[in-house]
Amino acid sequence: QVHLTDSGGGLVQAGGSLRLSCVVSGTTFSTRAAAWYRQHPGGQRELVASTTSGGITWYADSVKGRFTISRDNAKVTMYLQMNSLKPEDTGVYFCARGYGQNWDMGPQIWGQGTQVSVSS
Repeated sequence: QVHLTDSGGGLVQAGGSLRLSCVVSGTTFSTRAAAWYRQHPGGQRELVASTTSGGITWYADSVKGRFTISRDNAKVTMYLQMNSLKPEDTGVYFCARGYGQNWDMGPQIWGQGTQVSVSS
């Protein structure tokens, strides 16, 4: 079975850090793009960061300079290091795997989500 298992969320004070992980099983990972999305309470899911299969990254302006997306193909795992967290970063974070090597076709498979809560 295909699974994307994301974890690492939690409650943190503003200015703190969290590291999210996404373990991929049952499907190809190393040759596919991947990304992190988040969904604010009552809001739509938005793209936070993406990485091509070759490691080229993209960030939303709201997280640029604070978040870092990375991947370890040997461990079939993707990460999102989140520093200098703000209350507006609160939401459910989802990892996703793409259709191809780049993110132009969007997500094909989703993780179940992990809650991140940042207190002021």
